[in-house]
Amino acid sequence: MPTGALLSGSSHSTPRFLKHSVTTSTGTRCKDYLPSIHSPDGWAYRLRQLVKGARSLPSSDSSSTPRGAGYVLSSTTWKLAASAMATFRNSTFDSTTYATFRPTYPRSCQATIELTPFKHVTGVDPSSKMIEVAQGQFEYVHGSAENLSFLEDSSVDLVISAQACHWFDWNKIWPELARVLRKNGSAAFWSHSKFRFTRYPTLTQKIDAFVQGVDPLNTIGLYWEQPGRSIINNHLVEVPEGNEVVLGAFSDFKRVFFTGDHYPSLPSPRSVIMCKRMSWNDLLSYINTWSSLHMFRLRNPADAENPRGDIAMRFWKDLMEGAEREDGRTVEGHDEVDIELPLAMIMVKRA
Repeated sequence: MPTGALLSGSSHSTPRFLKHSVTTSTGTRCKDYLPSIHSPDGWAYRLRQLVKGARSLPSSDSSSTPRGAGYVLSSTTWKLAASAMATFRNSTFDSTTYATFRPTYPRSCQATIELTPFKHVTGVDPSSKMIEVAQGQFEYVHGSAENLSFLEDSSVDLVISAQACHWFDWNKIWPELARVLRKNGSAAFWSHSKFRFTRYPTLTQKIDAFVQGVDPLNTIGLYWEQPGRSIINNHLVEVPEGNEVVLGAFSDFKRVFFTGDHYPSLPSPRSVIMCKRMSWNDLLSYINTWSSLHMFRLRNPADAENPRGDIAMRFWKDLMEGAEREDGRTVEGHDEVDIELPLAMIMVKRA
C-alpha cells in the first residue's frame, strides 16, 4: 500500500471529519447533502475518488524505510500530515473552546470510511496550543504547511487541507507539493465562508454587515487577518493554479463551489453540503471562536462593559430577534437552528 499525506484544517489540528458526526438540516437548500455521498457532484464522492486513486497507485518500495521524525513507513503504511494557519498561535487564544464549537465535516459523507486506508496520522500545525488540545491516535509536528521537509521526494499520494489553505503562501506550497507528491498523486483543499441561516435568509445582510463592516466599535471586518479572510470570502478564487507557480507540475486542476444560491455569481455553483443543526447557545459559542473577535477584544477591552453584552452577544441577540420576527414567537438559547456554510474546493493531480 502506498504512503500518503493529509494536510488538514487549521481549525482543529486533527482532521475533524475523521472523528465527529454532524446533524444536518432537512431543508431544501441542503436536500442533496446525503445523496452527495454517491453523486459525482458531491463533496464525499470527489474525496472518495481521490482516496481510491491514491490507493491504486503502486508502492514505490516494499522495504521498510525510515522517514520523518522517529517513525518508519513501508509499502503497507500510510502517513498523513495535518497543517494549520498561524492565526491562533497567540497564547491568549482559547484553543479548547475553538475545538469544541467549530463546525465539523460530515461523517455522513463517509469521509471516515473512505480514509480508513490511512493507518498513521501526523498533524502539522504552527500553533502549539492547537496541538495541545488535539486528541486521537495521531502524531503531531509543530511546523508549517510550507515546510514539509520531513517528507521525502515523491513519497505522498494524497494531500488534503480543510479550512487552512487561505493562509498558505502558494509560492512555497505548490513547489513543496510538486516535490512530495508522487506522479498522479492528488491534492484537495477546501474552506467555508460566512455561515447562513437555512430558515432565515433575510438575516444574511445582517451577518455580512457584522462580519465585513468597517465600524471599528460595532463590527469586526477590520479585525480579520488579511489577505486570508478576503480569500475565504471570495471562495478561494485568488488561489493560483499550481502550474502558474511550478510550470507543468500539475494536471486536472478544478475549482468546485458548494455554495447553493448564496453566491450566484460563482461559476456553476452546486448545492450546499456543509450544514449543521445547533442550539442558539452553541451558535454564540461558535461565533466566539472567530479570530477577529479575539483581536477585537484585545483592542477594545471596554466593550465588555456594554450593558447589552459584548459585541458578540449583541450580534447574537440581533440575530435571535430577527428569527423571532420571522417566527412570530420567542426564541430561547436552547432552541435549535440550522446553519449552512458555503464551501469552495480545489482539486489537482501531480502530473
